Amino acid sequence: MTMAMAAVMVAIMLAMPDSAAPPTAPDWLQAGMDHLWLPYTQMRNLPTPLPIVSAEGVRLHLPDGRSLIDGISSWWTVCHGYNHPHIRKAVVEQIQHLPHVMLGGLVHEPVARLATRLTAMLPGDLDHVFFSESGSVSVEVAMKMAIQYWINRGVAGRHRFVSFRFGYHGDTMACMSICDPDEGMHGLFAGCLPEQIIADVPRSTEQRAAFRQLLKQRRGEIAAVIIEPLVQGAGGLKMYDAETLAFIRQACDAQDHLLILDEIMTGFGRTGTMFACQQADMVPDIATFSKALTGGTLPLAATVATRRVFEAFLSDSPSTALMHGPTYMGNPLACAAAHASLDLFEREPRLQQVAAIETRLRDGLSACRGLNGVLDVRTKGAIGVVELDRAGEANWLKPRLIAEGVWVRPFGNIVYLMPPFVIEPVDLDRLTAAVVKVVSDWSRERA
Repeated sequence: MTMAMAAVMVAIMLAMPDSAAPPTAPDWLQAGMDHLWLPYTQMRNLPTPLPIVSAEGVRLHLPDGRSLIDGISSWWTVCHGYNHPHIRKAVVEQIQHLPHVMLGGLVHEPVARLATRLTAMLPGDLDHVFFSESGSVSVEVAMKMAIQYWINRGVAGRHRFVSFRFGYHGDTMACMSICDPDEGMHGLFAGCLPEQIIADVPRSTEQRAAFRQLLKQRRGEIAAVIIEPLVQGAGGLKMYDAETLAFIRQACDAQDHLLILDEIMTGFGRTGTMFACQQADMVPDIATFSKALTGGTLPLAATVATRRVFEAFLSDSPSTALMHGPTYMGNPLACAAAHASLDLFEREPRLQQVAAIETRLRDGLSACRGLNGVLDVRTKGAIGVVELDRAGEANWLKPRLIAEGVWVRPFGNIVYLMPPFVIEPVDLDRLTAAVVKVVSDWSRERA
């Protein structure tokens, strides 16, 4: 048995309740782990890779017959639950006609209708959609748009971005440069990335004054300000209010700065409204979307610009065009899944479900307040967070959560829940009870 195979077996055994017999790992898992390179993982000290053979609703099914309630919606994508019949039917029908065609010189009905449908849903004049395959790429496209916007207008030097502490916008090169350089995962690349401007989210009067001054003093350098609205995601799930977001818009307007909103995690209902920016009654110049866009079925992302931004690229010269083109942009299968996902938002009470989840998360996780080692417990929409006083505890916490029958993947110093919107109250209560139990055990034994 190779070292990787042995690690897999140990990981699976750690994930089992004490009373259960260790299952036999599937052949494909043993063979594959000698060749797979997993995300955010030190492959020498392999943490628990659980084999999943199917998923339905809110449950992940393992080959040994066990199932886990998914508390994080496969990185926040599976808003309607796994294998939803309406989305599955739409993808099956689409693959019988047109699985893929390039958008270079060609176009197809699903992508044209999706662009029309998305812009009709969005506030203001966010009217022009550029599709790609991942959230990180959609942010790269937004950054490229912002820099070229100024170039096309004949304004030199505006090529830096203002982003925020605890911000996270993806792992590709330009995106790494606008993530928090101290709290994020990309410190190894310091010196290799463009230098950006990192600010505090301007919550207080003093921070707001400093933010206004920053935008004024460095006006000639700044291409755009970029922020995740209301909830900063993978940088620590930090939350701020709608008034702060509205202030950022006003401060940008005062100095004629573009504002980019990264709605990749917050969009499509997660914070309680269809789009987080609606809670601040404001419109960004560029917005990015992905994750729940297709209901967690196929990769698709969108960068959506206002008319003002789009028109800066229009001229008789090819040099002002946006020279970007992901190979699978606007993939028909992904567009079909997105249409079906949007159907479900229209037909089913998703936002009411999110409101009910928020109440239940707040009540269920409240038992963690006051525990030794717990800094904060907070909720927003279908997001619940327990913040610990230290990072690096995931390998202790995760197998114990699995033993409780739930899939929850802590990161940094955060134990969090972002369940599918269709979760039943009994399953949501199981999730919160598991988090409370394991965090209480952690508090007693390790905090």
